[in-house]
Amino acid sequence: MIEVTEAAQKQLADFFIDRDVKPVRVFLNESGWGGPSMAMALDELKNNDQTFEIGGFQYVVDKDFLEKANPIKVDFSPVGFSITSSIDLTSACKSCSTTGSCC
Repeated sequence: MIEVTEAAQKQLADFFIDRDVKPVRVFLNESGWGGPSMAMALDELKNNDQTFEIGGFQYVVDKDFLEKANPIKVDFSPVGFSITSSIDLTSACKSCSTTGSCC
């Protein structure tokens, strides 16, 4: 299941005002020095995806990932999008062994 807050839906609607609407993929971004984080990107539908229609937009999540991450929540605040799930992302950073995000 995916929950998308009203604030996140409004931000996406504003983003797509002058653009072609495309599916929004929610995924685990494992690259970067700050450790893994939840992310979103415009993408195409793939064979192993679960789709969700919310607020006129199509969200896609890999079915295997969704089993591990369920539930997923997409929100928006003045500092940007925030994506949370049942996955614990506070484990040690690979590059500096800190917990949470690296400095």
